[in-house]
Amino acid sequence: MSGEGSPTAHYQADPFDGRDLRVAVVAASWHDQVMEGLLAGADRALRDFGVEQVQVVRVPGSFELPVVAAELARGGQDAVVALGVVIRGGTPHFDYVCSAATDGLSRVALDHRVAVGFGLLTCDTEEQALDRAGLAGSQEDKGYEAASAALVTARTLRGLRGGSAG
Repeated sequence: MSGEGSPTAHYQADPFDGRDLRVAVVAASWHDQVMEGLLAGADRALRDFGVEQVQVVRVPGSFELPVVAAELARGGQDAVVALGVVIRGGTPHFDYVCSAATDGLSRVALDHRVAVGFGLLTCDTEEQALDRAGLAGSQEDKGYEAASAALVTARTLRGLRGGSAG
């Protein structure tokens, strides 16, 4: 189970007033059912935190997440939530896409000094992805977790920069 070792079995940050945060969600288009769950989980988190300024952008696949996340970060977002899923196949494609997307999203966070919620599922099977998608019967809600992590990080960054930490 990928949630092993988390602060609690189903960690979710305590919501705070995030009305003043600007948040973008960039989501891949492959694997419709999994993506529906990830997007719904992110939306629940954003609503729980009271975020009112949300921009949602869809991209073809997970490989495209970093470049669009970078453009959104450049546009003044406090947080970018990146959602996607890559399922292992019989070729090295899985490794290349996972590595490029992960490295790219890390660069976005560091280069733009913006919170990036990492909601990229890298799974061996579709069943594993469905189990993490926040759907009815899923064990985990990675869309919610990625969004709440981005919001908590955005608030922390704002506090470190001398702004209101919420």
